[in-house]
Amino acid sequence: MKTAIATVSISGDLAEKLAAISAAGFDGVEIFENDFLAFDASPKAVGQMVRDHGLEISLFQPFRDFEGMPEPQRRRAFERAKRKFDLMSELGTDLVLICSNVSPLALGGIDRAADDLAELGDLAKTYGIRLGYEALAWGRYINDHRDAWEIVRRADHSQVGLILDTFHTLSRKIDPESIRSIPGDKIFFVQLADAPLIDMDLLYWSRHFRNMPGEGDLDVTGFMRAIAATGYDGVISLEIFNDQFRSGSARSIAQDGHRSLVHLMDQVRRVEPDIRISVPEMPERVDVGGIEFVEFAANATEAEGLGAMLATLGFRKTKRHISKAVDLWTQGDINIVVNSEPSSFAHASYVMHGANVCDIGLKVADAKATVERAKALGAELFEQPVGPGETKIPAIRGIGGGVIHFIDGSSELSRVWDLEFKASAGMDDDTSVGLTRIDHIAETMAYEEMLTWLLFYTSIFHTKKTPMVDVIDPAGLVRSQAIENPEGSFRITLNGAENRRTLAGRFIEESFGSSVQHIAFETADIFETAAKLARNGVRPLVISPNYYDDLDARFGLDEAFLERLKSFGVLYGRDEAGGEYFQLYSPTYGDAFFFEIVERRGGYNGYGAANAQFRIAAQKRHLRAKGMPKA
Repeated sequence: MKTAIATVSISGDLAEKLAAISAAGFDGVEIFENDFLAFDASPKAVGQMVRDHGLEISLFQPFRDFEGMPEPQRRRAFERAKRKFDLMSELGTDLVLICSNVSPLALGGIDRAADDLAELGDLAKTYGIRLGYEALAWGRYINDHRDAWEIVRRADHSQVGLILDTFHTLSRKIDPESIRSIPGDKIFFVQLADAPLIDMDLLYWSRHFRNMPGEGDLDVTGFMRAIAATGYDGVISLEIFNDQFRSGSARSIAQDGHRSLVHLMDQVRRVEPDIRISVPEMPERVDVGGIEFVEFAANATEAEGLGAMLATLGFRKTKRHISKAVDLWTQGDINIVVNSEPSSFAHASYVMHGANVCDIGLKVADAKATVERAKALGAELFEQPVGPGETKIPAIRGIGGGVIHFIDGSSELSRVWDLEFKASAGMDDDTSVGLTRIDHIAETMAYEEMLTWLLFYTSIFHTKKTPMVDVIDPAGLVRSQAIENPEGSFRITLNGAENRRTLAGRFIEESFGSSVQHIAFETADIFETAAKLARNGVRPLVISPNYYDDLDARFGLDEAFLERLKSFGVLYGRDEAGGEYFQLYSPTYGDAFFFEIVERRGGYNGYGAANAQFRIAAQKRHLRAKGMPKA
């Protein structure tokens, strides 16, 4: 199978679109007529430009309001078709998309439509052109691919076939299994798009909210399994109408698109092993056991300040790198690396972003396989010089220019702390406040980047995405969505900021695009941890008393329990199943970075979204008290 993408899916003029599509690795392109009409070059020149980019024009589209028209509109439709066929001949493409009629003048009737397509097929044959008929979900009479197939079947013409589109089928909740009965050689083209489940007008939903396969909620995998079962071996293409994509980076969106297709076809192949699908060989999605380490980049002064903060949180500086200014701080199963080495990737990250999380290490079953899959899906590999006594750890680039390293237990990678680090003085001192592991990491980005990183994580790692939630900031909305593994040992929340006045937006702007805004540590007893933190001199984020009054009204909490929450500044949540969630926040550090401490009880699996607006308000008060400009 070859891959393609419609020019309407990405931003820029036609030349910019083609450059991005070629660079992303697609085989072909759907030329959307408006993109061609707006471009100042002849059809022949455009066709040559496409071929110069190593692409083919897989489809020209759309040809609208053709079948079932009364006279004189019917005659005019055939005249329009001749003009389009002449244009296509100059462009150098042989397939046109004819979408089902939406005109109020259209006449119904399967046989009438079939006769029109058969007659047009005779004309198309003289040009060497094929006609692909597609049922629009909002078509006046034909809005179901099963009816469109019946029209194609009755037309019974070598030049007339079917075009299938995930959105038009799945948005109407039509069972994609019905596709399996269609002969593969009569399917001329397949278009793919995902979308979030939204209850709205189909046309508006389609024109503004489509996204890449795997980024939405439609069963695109089930659709493609049915397509593959027909024996279809033609082009699979992306047709994505999305306002966000059309205003974003053409290269980034094109890369996302290619990644989504490769990931999708890999999934199909694994579920249907007997189906022949041309897709790069790669390992399966990788199981993540948890977070092995988080690394901060800092200069010598800030490393000292960060170390002092970690000490108050109960961490011990247990090890020092054998040859570099890199310290390891530990507590429970948590490893925090503070890197102030002048000649290192971390230093470059510090110069760019200031003190920040520059690296995350993940525990995986097979580090080499992880990098192989990531590479096959277009991830950028990361390497840096390895000094004497150091271990080469496989890595890729992550969000905000950061790095993700992979540690497994089947090689020397599992001994990195012993091979590259030596014990620090005082490591036997017990300073723990009860933190056991990293519960989750929160990554902040511009809202338009969220889908990119959602696809990045879910295509490489064996994870699922949770429903998106709106986090209320006094200055605007922040969209939040979590990615987690089935065991809950690996959790990342993606937070998309829509403007710089939100706390998340401020963090992005002030840190020049750094990604990790906070790290949440887990404890088995939030109140015992809070008491120990207080003895260490930690003053948690001050939460408004009004919050606790509202807690009492919402949950009817025991008075002593409520007072305990209030006295320690702990936020509280409860899900419908009775699971409970406790949250304690540090004050902000630097440009709105902070730590969170959580306790989960009774199988609670959320992230306390209802508490976010109160936490944000408290953090903004704290920033103003420090004399920082109001966010």
